[in-house]
Amino acid sequence: MDFKHISVLLYETVDSLNIKPDGVYVDCTLGGAGHTSLILSRLDENGRVIGIDRDDDALANAKEKIKDERLITVKENFENINAAVSLAGFEKVDGIIMDLGVSSHQLDVAERGFSYMQDAPLDMRMDRTAPLSAYEVVNDYPERELVSIFKDYGEEKFASKIASKIAEARKNKPIETTLELAEIISSAIPAKFKHESGHPAKRCFQAIRIEVNAELEAIPKAIEDGIELLNEGGRMSIISFHSLEDRLVKNGFQKAERPCTCPHDFPVCVCGKKQKVRIITKKPILPSEEELAVNKRSHSAKLRVCEKC
Repeated sequence: MDFKHISVLLYETVDSLNIKPDGVYVDCTLGGAGHTSLILSRLDENGRVIGIDRDDDALANAKEKIKDERLITVKENFENINAAVSLAGFEKVDGIIMDLGVSSHQLDVAERGFSYMQDAPLDMRMDRTAPLSAYEVVNDYPERELVSIFKDYGEEKFASKIASKIAEARKNKPIETTLELAEIISSAIPAKFKHESGHPAKRCFQAIRIEVNAELEAIPKAIEDGIELLNEGGRMSIISFHSLEDRLVKNGFQKAERPCTCPHDFPVCVCGKKQKVRIITKKPILPSEEELAVNKRSHSAKLRVCEKC
């Protein structure tokens, strides 16, 4: 399998975990296994990495690329981190990483239907056994629901115009391919705005992908459950790629660091909720100029880290 992927913020992410040679680490989004490979290189014979992914291609690639009994792979959505860690035979772990981006493999393999640059059937499923694909979202969702998705998940200011164009087009026949959809989206955007922030279909394709894979819904649960799994001093490091993800990560860490729900004017805490983590990154870690030069897909990446108290 030709699984091409350049891991973003590779050393920054793995360094942030403060690896213990005999520790147990979870890569919640195994992808191209770059982060996992680097973690394994810093572990002794007793260390373990639990690699989670819902993409069969990613799991097959990891098994082929990393022939190491210290790697335990689990097919699962990272929001079910509790179940994955339990299935791997552990109760607690020493570090967790999440890379919330789409892998280069998923973008570059046309048949996966993620790209607006290559023609393919509308799909966008990270788990190709899942029932919902981009085809159903585009052809079956009510127009008003498409508007909401494009606004909320794509921050698309022409959401209404685009949804209207899609609704009109699918009256004649189903919209079946990525380039067909990209052209419809592009036709709805006024000429002077078409390329103000990249390809005109970029934001809507992102929005549909997020809807298909329920990506944002998984983040708060994965953070909360992951923190509970960490041993004291264990760290969670998360890479996000757009403002919606980053906001959820930032808020999730802040909630765990300052869980008290008492009114600000109370002299002492009476709710009983105790601090669970200490935020390590007051500001997110960004890619270096060197990384940006070799991997343009890293330009929007942000790394946030917290440590279990």
